[in-house]
Amino acid sequence: MINNNKKDIGSKGEKLAAEFLASHNYEIIATNFFSPYGEIDIIALKDEILVFIEVKTRSSNLDSALNSISISKRKKISRTASIFLARNQGYEDMFTRFDVIAILLNKDHTFLKHIKEAFITTL
Repeated sequence: MINNNKKDIGSKGEKLAAEFLASHNYEIIATNFFSPYGEIDIIALKDEILVFIEVKTRSSNLDSALNSISISKRKKISRTASIFLARNQGYEDMFTRFDVIAILLNKDHTFLKHIKEAFITTL
């Protein structure tokens, strides 16, 4: 049975997303990377591209997960990515990409959608 606690659902979704990425040959570099601007759920490498991934998990409506990343949230993710790159200079010359993984997680089934290049920003 799925616990409906929002934090528990989010944590379960992030774990599923990391497992999905690993099974698709992504190398997980960091999870839950925090900055003063916010958090990036997963940072991974794939084909020499550094991918910043926002995970959105919902128990009832996948569209609400996809539509919940506002312009303000995108700016926070971008600023946090810039801080990650400043602190981890070995990645500073890599191409970057911003993805979203939306997960529907309820008692009946689990559905995951990976949206590559979900949004574009300048670092």
